[in-house]
Amino acid sequence: MGSVADQETGKGSPEMDTGTLKPSLFRYNSPLVQVVLIGFVCFCCPGMFNALSGMGAGGQVDPTAANNANTALYTTFAVFGVLGGGIYNILGPKLTLLCGCSTYVLYAASFLYYNHYQHQAFAIVAGALLGIGAGLLWTAQGAIMTSYPPHDRKGTYIALFWSIFNLGGVIGGLIPFAMNFHRTEARSVNDGTYIGFMVFMSIGTLLSLSILHPSRVIRDDGSRCTNITYSNVGVEARAICRLFLDWRMLLIVPASWASNFFYSYQFNNVNGALFNLRTRGLNNVFYWGAQMIGSVLIGYIMDFSFKSRRARGLLGVAVVAVAGTAIWGGGLAKQLDYDRSDVVLKRIRLLDFKNGSDFAGPFVLYFCYGLLDAMFQSMVYWVIGALADDTEILSRFTGFYKGVQSAGAAVAWQIDSHNVPFVNELATNWGLMTISYPLLVVLIMKAVKDDHDSDGEVEGKTMGGAVIPGIH
Repeated sequence: MGSVADQETGKGSPEMDTGTLKPSLFRYNSPLVQVVLIGFVCFCCPGMFNALSGMGAGGQVDPTAANNANTALYTTFAVFGVLGGGIYNILGPKLTLLCGCSTYVLYAASFLYYNHYQHQAFAIVAGALLGIGAGLLWTAQGAIMTSYPPHDRKGTYIALFWSIFNLGGVIGGLIPFAMNFHRTEARSVNDGTYIGFMVFMSIGTLLSLSILHPSRVIRDDGSRCTNITYSNVGVEARAICRLFLDWRMLLIVPASWASNFFYSYQFNNVNGALFNLRTRGLNNVFYWGAQMIGSVLIGYIMDFSFKSRRARGLLGVAVVAVAGTAIWGGGLAKQLDYDRSDVVLKRIRLLDFKNGSDFAGPFVLYFCYGLLDAMFQSMVYWVIGALADDTEILSRFTGFYKGVQSAGAAVAWQIDSHNVPFVNELATNWGLMTISYPLLVVLIMKAVKDDHDSDGEVEGKTMGGAVIPGIH
């Protein structure tokens, strides 16, 4: 059994004695296995939620219920995203994830109810509860994904998680495609679609119980992912308040705000406006599949392109900036072909995947939107992960990121519900992402250290592996 000194230094463990055994990548308490497990939890819960949302209007004809539910969702998500880091440090991952995952099932059930009764109150309440749950889940996920890996392979682990998670969106996209394949004139999905989502979400809720506390997760060098086995409300409240004065977090605010702001536009006003029901499901298969490709691409750049970690970060921002400019430029070219009145007055012939060349252009654009989403978010997560190594610290950083991100999303869904012109929404999305790039460059230059720097340390871990104080 590990000694008290072992527990305090984070060296050694009852599960692995690094002095006598060669560590295995596939041991249950390894960072790799735990990141894979949290990937499958997110495959089942937010992955299926993404597939449901990606159909546009939550699979319904009128987007009002989905817009209002998502506004409620992201409003509470903004609050509990920020608080989530503290809650995670107090409750630990199992209880945090269990509470978070269970709310996804309720949200899918609310749209099953809406399919029959057309009362949006249940969907709005379920959306608000899901916002609380999502804040807990995504904070726990962010802490695990950014703190468990070795500091020089965080991009690889982020890509691994993002690929597994978005495979849920791919599979989830097949559910409405298969369930509604012969309903070419239908405007809302059938009951079986929502039931299929609920089954996967229930499995993810149970799978969350397999996640270990970070104090039990041992890296290959023998260090623990945190030395803290518990926290308290006072410590976490003070630490969270200090985040709003941390210059590093302030530089991340524009990227955080932008990173989910575009979903309402892409889901409702591109996929939902241009394609028929079954094709919307098929498009989502490729949208979330593109996310897998995008995360692997940017993960490779952030980990392997240069020896210097700072140089890798700067290259990653540059690649995403170039790709984002090109993709949003293509989106503008397409957006000039139609506006909101064309959709409302049904002057647009909804495209089917069998329409050949007419279908190809908008499909490629939607695919590229998914590619950019993964590249942008994976890049931001890498930057956050480069600021610290300890789970306790990174749970707060990622919670702050998710909170600001969700506040932006709440505003975006409400903007869309007020019938803002499509081209204005596109311009806002493009502008927000563009503003974030130079600020991320400043953050990388000032806060991301290379291994060879004389002060080469990240918060929570020094070059020698000893833990240094974080925000307490």
